[in-house]
Amino acid sequence: MAESLTESAVKRLVVLVSGSGSNLQALLDAVAEMGPAAYGAEIVAVGADRDGIEGLARAERAGLPTFVCRVKDHESREAWDAALTEVVASHEPDLVVSAGFMKLLGKEFLARYGGRLINNHPALLPSFPGTHAVRDALAYGVKVTGCTVHLVDDGVDTGPIIAQAVVEIRDEDDEDALKERIKEVERRVLVDVVGRIARNGYRIEGRKVVIL
Repeated sequence: MAESLTESAVKRLVVLVSGSGSNLQALLDAVAEMGPAAYGAEIVAVGADRDGIEGLARAERAGLPTFVCRVKDHESREAWDAALTEVVASHEPDLVVSAGFMKLLGKEFLARYGGRLINNHPALLPSFPGTHAVRDALAYGVKVTGCTVHLVDDGVDTGPIIAQAVVEIRDEDDEDALKERIKEVERRVLVDVVGRIARNGYRIEGRKVVIL
């Protein structure tokens, strides 16, 4: 891929959520605390694949536009992907952040936003991709795990890695305890990465993401 984003004015973010929206809240807090100009970005809309979730409520409390695009409301997965692409595009984002969005995005969405779609994952990729990363790490018996912020491609958690952070696994950890410790680190890394990319720009060199 060529250079995807260059240093310029405040970037427009659309954030996609499926649940509680704790990563969204971390981004909202960073923008509110620093101001959009200093952080480098502002959230212009929040979308979800389901109704009645706390992530949407967080956005509404922050006064942000929200939208819901449910798979079951469309005749096919491809039709859903096309509809989601169009509603996201209507907000003219520079970057899209998948913050706990639990649906795989399709060809049309990736054609529009490939190289500008950021995701976080609760493991040190390429180890333990997929939806059960924390459980899988515990079952395998690794001593450390962590989180990865990466660009999304057409695979499952296979896109170029932007940043990673390590979380030690404790003997007493169960899935819930480890998941919560990873989430704390994940929020910090995501906020840092999105801000630096928005402020400085970046380019993609093979599998490497270089923040300028």
